[in-house]
Amino acid sequence: MKRTIVLAVWVFTLAGLLPAFGQNAAPANGNAPAADSSKQPVPQVSPSYVIGPDDTLFISVWKESDLTETLPVRADGMISLPLLNDVQAAGLTPMQLAASITDKLKKFVADPRVTVVVTQMNSQRVFVTGEVLHSGPINLLPDMTVLQALASAGFSQFANTKSIYVLRVENGAQKKMPVNYKKLIKGDASQQNFPLKPGDTIVVP
Repeated sequence: MKRTIVLAVWVFTLAGLLPAFGQNAAPANGNAPAADSSKQPVPQVSPSYVIGPDDTLFISVWKESDLTETLPVRADGMISLPLLNDVQAAGLTPMQLAASITDKLKKFVADPRVTVVVTQMNSQRVFVTGEVLHSGPINLLPDMTVLQALASAGFSQFANTKSIYVLRVENGAQKKMPVNYKKLIKGDASQQNFPLKPGDTIVVP
């Protein structure tokens, strides 16, 4: 009788331990869960993107953690890096800046390998004004369209969505491009949902 009771207790105890054991066990395919690790930011811009003031950059130097930083581009177009002090960033593409930093670091680091990633495009803005809920500048995301910018700004109850237009300066002349929002959201082929350019102003009457 005692053996039966002891055996029953042992079985119930084992049953309670099995689920916990299963949770901690390695997957059946033999692959252990991946450990969390800090990852390099994913590039948000095209290789031809030109860095400007107020952009935020992630500067990575391989195997040199003290030289790897996330920092803003100052109003004068410069960034400040350990060992190098001020480095010109504005006016360069990420690859050009990486090459410039690599060349300067050769005096201090053997075979430096530099990566530059633009994490925030704060120098590239468009503007929305008129009958919108959120007027003012909007940071221009890669390939942002008129429809995306309008969705971000929102309309007031008085907005005339049939008479929206975009003002753009090209070759020194101002160009007015009409946007019929109602036709646009219906997929009307006559209304192109064109990508915006830095400095564009969307007017919602």
